[in-house]
This record gives sequence, C-alpha cells and structure tokens, in this order.
Amino acid sequence: MPFARASGVLLHPTSLWANGGVGDLGPSAYAFADFLAAARQGVWQVLPLNPPGLGNSPYSAISAFAGNPLLISLDRLVAHGWLAADRLAALPPATGTANYPDALEHKLPLLFEAAQGFLARASGNARAQFDAFCSENAWWLEDFALFHILRRRYPERWWNQWPREFARRDPEAIAALRRDAAAEVAAERVIQFFFFEQWRALRRYCAGRSIRLAGDIAIFVSYDSADVWMNPHLFHLDENFEPTVVAGVPPDYFSETGQRWGNPIYRWDVMRQDDYSWWTARLQATARSFDYIRLDHFRGFDQYWEIPAGEPTAIHGHWVDGPKDDLFAKVRSALGGLPFFAEDLGHITPEVHALRERLGIPRMAVLQFGFFDRGAHIYLPHHCDSATVIYTGTHDTDTTVGWWNSAAGNVRQAATAYLGPCSDGIHWGMIRAAESSPASLCIIPVQDVLGLPSSARMNTPSVSDGNWTWRIQPEMLTRELSERLAAIVEVTDRTPEPFAIASAADFVA
Repeated sequence: MPFARASGVLLHPTSLWANGGVGDLGPSAYAFADFLAAARQGVWQVLPLNPPGLGNSPYSAISAFAGNPLLISLDRLVAHGWLAADRLAALPPATGTANYPDALEHKLPLLFEAAQGFLARASGNARAQFDAFCSENAWWLEDFALFHILRRRYPERWWNQWPREFARRDPEAIAALRRDAAAEVAAERVIQFFFFEQWRALRRYCAGRSIRLAGDIAIFVSYDSADVWMNPHLFHLDENFEPTVVAGVPPDYFSETGQRWGNPIYRWDVMRQDDYSWWTARLQATARSFDYIRLDHFRGFDQYWEIPAGEPTAIHGHWVDGPKDDLFAKVRSALGGLPFFAEDLGHITPEVHALRERLGIPRMAVLQFGFFDRGAHIYLPHHCDSATVIYTGTHDTDTTVGWWNSAAGNVRQAATAYLGPCSDGIHWGMIRAAESSPASLCIIPVQDVLGLPSSARMNTPSVSDGNWTWRIQPEMLTRELSERLAAIVEVTDRTPEPFAIASAADFVA
C-alpha cells in the first residue's frame, strides 16, 4: 500500500562525523536527526546496518541479523559508565573520509573493553535488559558470536577453509569452542546488545521528532557469513561447501560485462519446505528496527541472474525463476502486512511489475534515469503515482551535480526542457521536481541536498576500491539549508505527522 506522503533524506550512519574512523550512532546521529526535524523531513533512510565484510560494503555483510559494531558510539558507552572517558583520547579524529582500518584498529579493542566493563558492573535494569536481549536473540546470536571468533582466529581464510571440525560444525568441536571461548562469546553478546540498544534509542529520539527510519535488505547474503556457515543446506554449495552458482546481474548501464556479485544462490526449493522460515525470521527482525523497508534487487524474487561459479564475469549467466508470490504469501501469513517498497530499477520485465503490483508494494523512481530516451520517462514525476518512492539519485549513482557535469548533451537538453532553468543549481531543480511529484515518499541523498560533486559519491557499482568512505561534516548542515528544505516540504504537502512506537524500558547503552 502507498505510504503517507512525506519527504526524507538518505544518509548512512558511517557517513556521519565521529571520532574513531567511521560515523556512528552517537552525538552526530542525534545532531543529524535535529537537522531533519528542522527541515520538516519525515524519513531518514539508511543502508543495511549489518557488520560489513569484503570491501566494507553494507551489502556484503557477515551476518544478516547482527549489527555493525563500528556503528556503536563510544561516547554513549562512556556516558553510561561502561568505558572510561580517557580511553577515547587516542581515537582518530572525525575529519576526512571514513577510514575502516583505523576503526578496526582503534575502536574494536575499546568495544571489548566496554563489554568487559558491562559484564563486571551491570546490575538491575541494565542486566535485566541484557539477559532479555540474549534470550530473545539466542537463535542467531550464539552462532554469530562463534562465527566472529573463528573469523578472528583464521583471518586469512573463508569459513569453508577452517579446520574441518569447525567448517562442518561438528557438535563436539562447537561445544568445546563455546566452553573454551566463553569470555569472548560473552563479550560478543554485549557488543551486539550495545548496538541494538543504541539503535533503539536513536529510533525513539527520531520518533519524538516525527521521523521514521527506513532500512534496506540486500536480497542475497555474503558467502563468508554466519548465515551460510549456519545454514549451508539453504544454498547451492558442493561437497566442499564451495558455491556452484553465484548471483549477479547481466550487462547493463553500469557495466558491459555485467556485475558478478559472487553471493551464493538460495535453494528456494529447500526453503519452501519449511515455509521460508529463515526469510520470515529475517524480515521480522528487520521490521523490529525500521518503519519502512526497501527490498534491494526486488527483480530477483521473480527471476535472478545465475552465474556458474567458475565464470569470471556475469556475461554467461542465465535467468532462473525465484520464489515469486509464494514467499510473500508465507511471510504475510506469518507476520501480517509489512511496510516494503521495491528497488525495481534497471531492466524490469512485465512479470516483475505484475508481481510487485499483485503484492501491493510501491516501486522506485530515480530522476537521474529519466532523461536518456522515451523509454526512460517512466522515472519522471508525471509517470509516478502514490505507490512510488521517488529519488533524485541513490547510493549507487553519481551525485546529481556529478551526473549533470558528465551528462551527454541530449540528456542535458531533455532535463532542461523538463525542469526549466535551474539558476540555483541542477540539484535544486531535481529536488523540486521530486518533491512536487505524486509519489508518496520522496527521498533525497544528502549529497544532493548539499549540492556536492562526484567526489562525494558513496558507491560505484562494479568498482571494488574507494567506495563507502564519504563523510559529511557538521558545518554543512546549516540553518539556511534546513529552512529551504522545510519551505519545499510545506508547499508540496509533505510535512510529517506525529506517530508513536511501542514503549520500552530506559536505554542503558
């Protein structure tokens, strides 16, 4: 169903300013929420919040259920007494681009120190909340803790290259590891507790300012993940646990050889036998953390591009049927309606559109895609209805200013004809067009709000280096900017409405 009419901004928390290498859920996140409230924005969209693996990509996580420890605010842990304030003195300052090696080197040891402090001193409400968290999440938390520990012990190997007893999850070996690494397991539990407590606190703060949080689910999971290690029977793997086929997309606008993502492919036939319980659990967990959920690569639920694992590119893949309506029927039967919208960009067949429409899931439109030719006009505002979420650009595209600076002459001519003169910048012309569209939600990447060039781009698909590192600086979020956004929201009838989320105990992290 269409969402309430609203406007929002896309900014991943790693792009916030914070000491320690990457942005986090601390003071800068609350300052950004205040900016959104002043700008009358009703949605804050983020990318997946899971712990990143290869390339620091939030879409290549080592768990579909765990939170990213690097997003935990050490400042908040100090404020709650789990870490001494003087321990923060050696953290890298909050300048320049995100630096994941610095974060891993300097921040992770302090998180373990804070976890040990919590285990030694927590009592009363804090201990009760922690015990409840561990009990409610034990079904993924315990094995994720072991996976993370083994990953540190064998840092140069994927899980199928670990000693045989661990790769094959021999019950006796796993039980022995659980005993021998009991202190590490306990710390991993606390770190995950810290993450979800801090996210819950931020979500409550945003709700108090009429800001909903939109999350993102990557359709596939990383091979080197706790998900595949725990559930190898759910994926197309050979007797050595190597993938036999992998995911990607065929040649397209982004790449002449397609994109070979390398994710293992689900055995949908096996998942169907237990009513897609793994997917139901995943969506239920995500729905507890977000108000809206973007389904990345929605096309894959209808048909996905399957590539033989030995192929170096995506050229020689082929389309294979996905679970289609069956998955969503089972999920809705188990959970009720969920607030999805579909990432249905690129070459989308009539069958994919029909599936989305049968399910009542809003589509996406990206203005940058709308000016190439007549077929691209489906992304322009006059083709939007209320069952649409419209963007100027996404985390995978260039910034709008960067797009304009490199656009071909015919694209520029079409955009000028559609938008009219943009004396205040192409980004403001695109923002006005998106905000005034019939789409229920309008989401603007913060780089476009700021009018930044290509150097602020978040991700370039099919390019392995230099992604996910851009960071915003606090002086960029001016009062003039919030007032300008608020004025547009007022005149396009996108002012946010107050709402409430379920009550909870006081936050302890």
